[in-house]
Amino acid sequence: MTITPRPEPVVTHPQRLVFPADDITKQDIANYYQAVMPRFLPGIAGRPTSVYRFPEGTTKPGFFQKHPMPGLRHVEHITLREESGAMNDYICPGDAGAVIELVQYNVIEFHPWASRATSLEEPDYLVFDLDPGDGISWPEVTDAARWIRGRLVEASLQSFVRTTGGKGLHVVVPLHTSCRWDDARQFSNAFAHGLADEQPASFTAKASKAERKGRIFIDYLRNTRGATSVASWSLRARPGAPVAMPMRWQDLGRCASGDAFDIRSARRRLSRLRSEPWEGFATMRQSLEKPLRIYAPSKA
Repeated sequence: MTITPRPEPVVTHPQRLVFPADDITKQDIANYYQAVMPRFLPGIAGRPTSVYRFPEGTTKPGFFQKHPMPGLRHVEHITLREESGAMNDYICPGDAGAVIELVQYNVIEFHPWASRATSLEEPDYLVFDLDPGDGISWPEVTDAARWIRGRLVEASLQSFVRTTGGKGLHVVVPLHTSCRWDDARQFSNAFAHGLADEQPASFTAKASKAERKGRIFIDYLRNTRGATSVASWSLRARPGAPVAMPMRWQDLGRCASGDAFDIRSARRRLSRLRSEPWEGFATMRQSLEKPLRIYAPSKA
């Protein structure tokens, strides 16, 4: 039997300006993702992924989408049960062709689940999103990330750091062991509230905008089933086309802000990298058994 290969996805209207103020076109976005694909794809492949689409460019409102659009030929999907009990199809990119096809559909940002389609009920990493309120300087954000890293080490957990392409940082904890969503939620909740209780003048674990003024919100709410966080190397739909950039902890001091890298400087950084900034992340096996005993003993 002869199998006819699918044609490669085509980017139509390649010169359409997506970021008009920065002279960034649809083709520029496709070229960016092609260039970083070996680093970017492992973070989303085989995971339910919400995408942020801007059919009229970033000067007009965009929208998040998690269900497949009509006409997709390269993007796979997974049927899963939602909290309501209903079954629904979710976007689940599998390869480079899927990424470029989504760019053709005016996708700029990629936000995957923390679990794979093959093990939906087992998250394989945690994300703590450090969201600074008004009056917080960038050095305070980086100091906070390092402090949280130390607290995680005390709980026998190694972590990695990523700029968000916005104001803050993500501290990401790989698991890659059998872990339930309920355990991820309970630990991250207890850990974030514990830090906020320890330094209430610096941190809050409450999402209220009023609570964030002069403090850093430790957003642990991404560690629940169906929640997402931006992928490493993903573009952000913000002025300058910033990038969510994985960093080495020792390089954080040379990073000027959460949006220090953009569509152009990220490619320059890629060309200079001699090793993976998150080396060991994909294979590091860590359990929440001991951390739960420390931070949520009644739940362990």
